[in-house]
Amino acid sequence: MTTTYAALLRGINVGGNRKLPMAGLRELLTGLGHTGVATYLQSGNAVFTADHGDEDSLAAELEEAIEKDFGFRVDVLVRDHAYLKAVREACPFPADELEGRQLHVTYFSGPVEAERFAEIDPAAYLPEEFRLGGRELYLYVPDGLGRSKLAEQLSRPRLNKGLIATTRNWNTVVKLEELTRA
Repeated sequence: MTTTYAALLRGINVGGNRKLPMAGLRELLTGLGHTGVATYLQSGNAVFTADHGDEDSLAAELEEAIEKDFGFRVDVLVRDHAYLKAVREACPFPADELEGRQLHVTYFSGPVEAERFAEIDPAAYLPEEFRLGGRELYLYVPDGLGRSKLAEQLSRPRLNKGLIATTRNWNTVVKLEELTRA
């Protein structure tokens, strides 16, 4: 049985250090035997179909291949369409009323518990807000991520310790869900 997945690469750059061109990523995924390979934007988003493995084994396989071919390690999260659809449908914010730059999802490699974020006083960051899902965090930042004090707090290593985390704006969340539909 084949499944369509999105690969979310963390911390790559299309120029300078840790350069990983999207054409190279497409070639790499195809070389691993995946089909239906496509990339979205220049920021480490790929879609592919696989007939073997699961999210974790596919992520590990891709991480190893990137290190071998490009010479540096990249954290990768792989998520299937069902998960991406569930994340989109569970959004606690009025996504249809917001601009894509105002709403973000941070995907985590494992479950996130509220205790991780207990030290953050949500009232101190209003009107910015966040809500937790199972393996994701929804972030509303009315002035965009670049100006967000809450996003800066949430990205602190002590909060994400032991987890891989990577963030996408809402436009990308929607597009990856659409691209992975079978």
